[in-house]
Amino acid sequence: MGYRVAVVGATGNVGREMFNILEELEFPVDEIHAIASRKSVGMEVSFINQTLKCKDLEQFDFSTVDLVLMSAGGSVSKAWGEKIGRAGPIVIDNSSHFRMDPDVPLVIPEVNPDAVEGFRKKNIIANPNCTTAGLLVALKPLHDAAKVKRIVVSTFQSVSGTGKEAMDELWEQTKGVFVLGAPAPKVYHKQIAFNVIPQCDVFLDDGSGDTKEERKMRDETHKILDPNIKVSVTCVRVPVFVGHSEAVNIEFESALDDDEAREILREAPGVMVVDKREDGGYVTAKEVQGEFPVYVSRIRNDPTVEHGLSIWVVSDNLRKGAALNAVQIAQLLHDRGLIKQRALA
Repeated sequence: MGYRVAVVGATGNVGREMFNILEELEFPVDEIHAIASRKSVGMEVSFINQTLKCKDLEQFDFSTVDLVLMSAGGSVSKAWGEKIGRAGPIVIDNSSHFRMDPDVPLVIPEVNPDAVEGFRKKNIIANPNCTTAGLLVALKPLHDAAKVKRIVVSTFQSVSGTGKEAMDELWEQTKGVFVLGAPAPKVYHKQIAFNVIPQCDVFLDDGSGDTKEERKMRDETHKILDPNIKVSVTCVRVPVFVGHSEAVNIEFESALDDDEAREILREAPGVMVVDKREDGGYVTAKEVQGEFPVYVSRIRNDPTVEHGLSIWVVSDNLRKGAALNAVQIAQLLHDRGLIKQRALA
């Protein structure tokens, strides 16, 4: 017997991907609803052999469903997340709004699956940031083996992490460069076509010089993996449509060489190692589009610290970085018998 599921933010990049992954993972669904803002009511999305018309978020009765997958942005989550949770269904929220809430678990199933049990206070589970998810899937097995002391991360983030308008901007600017010149940026502060921008999200006003995205990665690493890990992050937007990449330098408390790390990662859940040490013997963002795993390449010793490694991490940000992780959380809840099927009115 399946569940009654609602997807909030059904017309967005991540929302549409949620429908795809529910189908691909054969998650038990008896009834599914596409929910969106009023301006998107009536728009169509596909699920298996069904065409679903979007329903109005403000009019939908959430007491009629068992599970809500939510990816409509922080402001919608702030206004609706707890309200939906009080109506009865478990909410798996993809925005940043609830991630650091002490009453809301922040979960990556391969990293901290037991945390999922803590959803009961608000009936909400938070999905991590797209860059955090890929990073920690790769980091967790290494942390278990040698305990991570410090990481220095440079991200290379695709425009799909910002949304459809950003993808359109990259497309229009790329075409324009070869015709009349690239149109002026609207989504980003600089031209994204044929460029890299060392800013993801807004700058914080605390004097640190960090952006919100950089702070998210630090705080989420502490909440999910270990509060004692020192984290330094620079987040960079690159002219790639889908797929986030990360160059990660790791310092451990005890010895762990590259051969040991490679073998550990090969056995780790959710990880694929492609590390041939030859031309093209690594994975790039283009190759992981549509893929489930987190890919790790360029595993090598760092001789500048006593116990150090450098690795290259790549994942599909719309999948493991967002929709896939959310559905995997739902699967984890199902496997543990934690989704309460609500009685029909």
